Amino acid sequence: MDSGRLTLPIEEGMDSQIRELVARLKPDAVRNSDGTALPALAKELVDKVYATYFPSRGDHGWSRAHPDQRVHQYLMSRRKVAGSNEALQIDVMEGYFAQQFAPELECDLAKYWQVIDRTTGREVPPSGWSVAPAPARPIDREAEAANSGPEDAESASAIVTIASPELLHEYTVNFLARQIWDSTQIYNYLTNDWASDPTRKKDKTYDPAYAQTWQFMQKALKEWLDEHPEVDVVRFTTFFYHFTLVFGEDAREKYVDWFGYSAAVSVPALQAFEKEKGYALRPEDFVDAGYYNSPFRPPKAHFLDWIDFVSKQVADKAKTLVKTTHDAGREAMMFLGDNWIGTEPYGKYFPDIELDAVVGSVGNAATCRMISDIPGVRYTEGRFLPYFFPDVFNPEGDPVGEANESWLGARRAIIRNPLDRMGYGGYLSLAMQHPDFIDRVEQIVAEFRSLHSVTDGQRPLNSPIKVGIVNAWGALRSWQTHMVAHALHYREAYSYVGVIEALARLPFEVQFLSFADVVDGALEGVDVVINAGSAGTAFSGGPAWEDPKLVVAMREFVARGGGFIGVGEPTALTAAAAGRTGATFALSDVLGVDRERDWSLSTDKYPRRAEDHFITADLSAPFAPGEAINGVFATTGTSLAHTEGGLILAVNQYFAGRAVYASGLAYSIPNARLLHRALYWAAGAEEQWACSGVSDNPALEVAHYPNGKVLVANISNTDQSGTISTVSKEAITVPSMQVKWVK
Repeated sequence: MDSGRLTLPIEEGMDSQIRELVARLKPDAVRNSDGTALPALAKELVDKVYATYFPSRGDHGWSRAHPDQRVHQYLMSRRKVAGSNEALQIDVMEGYFAQQFAPELECDLAKYWQVIDRTTGREVPPSGWSVAPAPARPIDREAEAANSGPEDAESASAIVTIASPELLHEYTVNFLARQIWDSTQIYNYLTNDWASDPTRKKDKTYDPAYAQTWQFMQKALKEWLDEHPEVDVVRFTTFFYHFTLVFGEDAREKYVDWFGYSAAVSVPALQAFEKEKGYALRPEDFVDAGYYNSPFRPPKAHFLDWIDFVSKQVADKAKTLVKTTHDAGREAMMFLGDNWIGTEPYGKYFPDIELDAVVGSVGNAATCRMISDIPGVRYTEGRFLPYFFPDVFNPEGDPVGEANESWLGARRAIIRNPLDRMGYGGYLSLAMQHPDFIDRVEQIVAEFRSLHSVTDGQRPLNSPIKVGIVNAWGALRSWQTHMVAHALHYREAYSYVGVIEALARLPFEVQFLSFADVVDGALEGVDVVINAGSAGTAFSGGPAWEDPKLVVAMREFVARGGGFIGVGEPTALTAAAAGRTGATFALSDVLGVDRERDWSLSTDKYPRRAEDHFITADLSAPFAPGEAINGVFATTGTSLAHTEGGLILAVNQYFAGRAVYASGLAYSIPNARLLHRALYWAAGAEEQWACSGVSDNPALEVAHYPNGKVLVANISNTDQSGTISTVSKEAITVPSMQVKWVK
């Protein structure tokens, strides 16, 4: 078996087992995990030793000595309705996890706190409310899954009193909160039962926006590097600001946003922002009526400015830490997770950091491409699931099943643009209790290595058709559309995630564009545009489609021969705009379909229908869009599939171009094939399909390499057979989940 390209988590107390496993799997790197230490034998086993490093947590002496320099974020209190005109009191921490946050009272409350009448949307002036510390409340130790100790002393709340509220108006408080326990550690305490270990201490975060803390961080890294000569690769986990992860009073996740910038707020940062951008942000710019600037929200100018500001500040400081690492003769690797806010790898400042590598968790094909496509680093690494954690590695768990699911999902993308390395994370002692899992890992690692060795490091050939994904975020969120938490399933979004998941494995060059890019002429060279999402979201576009320049630019692109694929509620207008234009979809003329708002029920609709079409030729069962929307009807288009709820698939000719509409496109093998064919048809290239080198069986994925090798991968869990155009007229059989190389 080949060796290398594998990072294995190890821990103290199992030296003989580690030696045996290293001899078997042949990793070239080992690592520790959060909560484990590297054994002394690590350096003698492999070429490289990774060690996790946390710049913004872990030093308990510093964090407790400087409670004023914690990481902060904005939170919104529970909504409370005034039952009278008497003073209304709001406990700001009601509903929040008392050991994660405490209200920040040591600041200018009139400037950094805010009370809003949500009924009118108007701010209550600071003269109309006051703040006082709340009486101490007993902590429910069992519910909060915490071991007691002096670190609990910061837990507190505050009462905001609104002197003269309007009767039956609803009020909220936007308040600055101090983080008193690290979000990832809370997760580990809950998931891995860390509370039962009396030696563990709760990490409190600290913020480099404070000059004193930033000086400490730089000094601490230099000392750590001197104390750990055995470490070859410093795995920054990550840098400074955690994605938004808020726990509720029941110690369960209350709010999760993989892209949230809420936890990068501090008084010095807000002051520096005002100086740089020329205006001051208000608490509502972060709270956003309780939506917290979710990536599904069409981004406001102030929030985009904040992203830009934080990203530049983080890149500048991260670059300093990376240089220190390089000066010590070590490599610098970033974990794409936990404290990654401000280091979005497709952002304009990311290359300035000069990292050697990025490692990230691989949950599916899209997240794999999110990592493997990152520009500006020497190599990329994927951490495969499952984590070696007790939530999976227990008598009732199914580690092999989860490993198969993770590998099948990731392999779809790895074939298109392979990661340079793979690895696992967690507690090796748990994984070793499941020998069948270790057997499966050995097979997966061998297959991963073969994708590099057999192909001579080359990428497979792509179709000449170039695809553009258009949404509000553009290149910044490449391969990350419709994510809430990393690679998790959400019923309202999975039909749209399916588009990206399918594209991650299909042989197309994919470019992510913003609406502003389109107006600026970025569609030059693009053959087919995809716009997918729910009405009013950043992904469909919302208010962006009220710009006539955008509408005309897209119409012009299709009219002169381009393709347009819309999924869900593409180009959907607000109700007010739809009332003016007479259409729900701004590009209803291009798509040949529109959506009923119950305003035109008096107008009869007689759709054209076709039973057979090029894009549905490989469907062996009726088209299943996933969470399809209802009420879509044909205007000039032709329906290819429909239900009692309305049209779910349609095509349309628009001047010299073509459009395809689907009400949803959840990921499945048939739907990925349908999208594959739809892209060819929309590009006017259906005659090239027969010589495109695909299998007549959609469950067999084919990749053609410049060296003449052809990979046939079975992406299902049953044996599959099929013929491949341009390769062989005889059927090729590939066993369940396996691959076969042919010439």
